[in-house]
Amino acid sequence: MQNHSGKHHSHGVHFLALTDEKGRLIWISAARPGRTHDNAAARHDHILAHLRAAGLGARASGRRPRGAGLGAPADLGFRGLDNDILDPVIVTGYAASRTPKLTPGQKEPNRVLSVGRAPVEHGFAHLKNWRILTKLRTGPARATQLLRAPRVVTNLEVNR
Repeated sequence: MQNHSGKHHSHGVHFLALTDEKGRLIWISAARPGRTHDNAAARHDHILAHLRAAGLGARASGRRPRGAGLGAPADLGFRGLDNDILDPVIVTGYAASRTPKLTPGQKEPNRVLSVGRAPVEHGFAHLKNWRILTKLRTGPARATQLLRAPRVVTNLEVNR
């Protein structure tokens, strides 16, 4: 069984999605087996290069001075993907651990980031409302077609 999770006792697929600041889906990656890590999928899809080309990175666009670029907010699964400290394209929060605990100076950026990510999570929740995606028992190639169809319909509903 190619997409079976031993932990959840079900099949799963992994995909990446980009949304705008209002939570509307812009792009959905090809589906991969559920065991795929976020960073591996992002590297395979060249997410950093595409985001820099879209103008999120100051050096690639040439429009803003170094360090003035705005990054795309991402969850902690993408930590370590973008190692450019002065001009990050992917912005993640600080990971909590038992020791040492997060300082108030680390908690505040996490709060700000989570507020900015809320509409993104609403976009993902809207995509998960499509029940066909919860009962998916097919390979990644067929799942890709099924993932991209709701994106078109969702954007039509939102843009009415």
